[in-house]
Amino acid sequence: MDIKQIEDNYFMHTYKRINLVVKKAKNRFIWDRNGKKYLDFFAGISVCNVGHCNEAVIKAVKKQLDSFAHVSNLYYALPQIKLGEELVKRIFPVGGRVFLSNSGAEANECAIKVAKKWGFLNPSKKGNRYEIICFTNSFHGRTLTTLSATGQEKFHEFFKPLCDGFVFAEINNIDSVKKLLNDRTVAVMIEPIQGEGGIIPSDKVFLKDLRAFCDENNLLLIFDEIQCGVGRTGKFYAFENYDVKPDIVTLAKSLANGLPLGATIAGEKCAEAFSYGEHGSTFGGNPVSCAAALAVLKIINSKFLRTSSKTAEYLRVKLEDLKEKYSVIECIRGLGLMIGICLKVSGKDIVNYCMDRGLIINCTQETVLRLLPPLTITKKDVDFAVKILEEALKWKLTK
Repeated sequence: MDIKQIEDNYFMHTYKRINLVVKKAKNRFIWDRNGKKYLDFFAGISVCNVGHCNEAVIKAVKKQLDSFAHVSNLYYALPQIKLGEELVKRIFPVGGRVFLSNSGAEANECAIKVAKKWGFLNPSKKGNRYEIICFTNSFHGRTLTTLSATGQEKFHEFFKPLCDGFVFAEINNIDSVKKLLNDRTVAVMIEPIQGEGGIIPSDKVFLKDLRAFCDENNLLLIFDEIQCGVGRTGKFYAFENYDVKPDIVTLAKSLANGLPLGATIAGEKCAEAFSYGEHGSTFGGNPVSCAAALAVLKIINSKFLRTSSKTAEYLRVKLEDLKEKYSVIECIRGLGLMIGICLKVSGKDIVNYCMDRGLIINCTQETVLRLLPPLTITKKDVDFAVKILEEALKWKLTK
């Protein structure tokens, strides 16, 4: 039986898969089972930031597997402890703490629990605080709680009633945030750059105003960097582009370059919220994933980020040139190698066209072509990708 038929017969129909059976992947490229080569400008949804099958990551994983794969969080595992220390020191060198999980949804779920516990410990005059201000068009995960924090109605259908305690403001509109403040408010949760929402960056002034708003009202500021963190924007943390530090930041996706790992990093203000037994995970902080993440952190140094940023600038210039030539492109937005090409028409068939010609991209929100290539791409890769994109646009205009 064909692999596609087996998937259709035995898997829940949750993924509308693209017609590509992967045989192998290396650095910026993927090969299908027929040997066709693709330039990957999606990196597994911003996961393989240092490239597919990165040799340093594989070496670290194999070394850890030779020792042990799992012993549970009842004991100490050196890769886990070293990773936690490294992550915390990068953002909260004094008083910070981390919780390691398996995914972005779990990292955000932990952040929400920290905020609610902190709100219980720091109530308003009228009682417990538990309400979190989120944003329309946001995406924070698919568990019922993170789904409730997601500001897209299309993800809510069929799963109501959702969890209580989430209200929604408009990104880059501080007045819409202020209007939602009440005695129950405990935190504000935001993606510095909305990913699934269509690659929508926050304004610098807005995030500074948001930080000031949280400080003035004794609220926690949570940054969801699941998609935009770990070097994606030219900085290790996306918030470093804004000169604004959150109270909690969440990471996942690219943290272990393809292995499941999430992290919730809390600053001194709320780092001590949990007591023993109030949160946990059987597989969270798995030693093999942590070994991979430690390798990733060594790779994504300042030199690596400078090179990646130069390539991102080159790509941005090329895309802006395309925009000038083709009126079907409404705008180019994003930061670093997290780029959205906003179209005035549907982008699905453009994705398929590019796939047929050896370029993997994605479309979100129906009209936004989403580019999330490995941070290892070269100018030659950019030239190839832009050439295919231009061909696709010409084709689209003749339909």
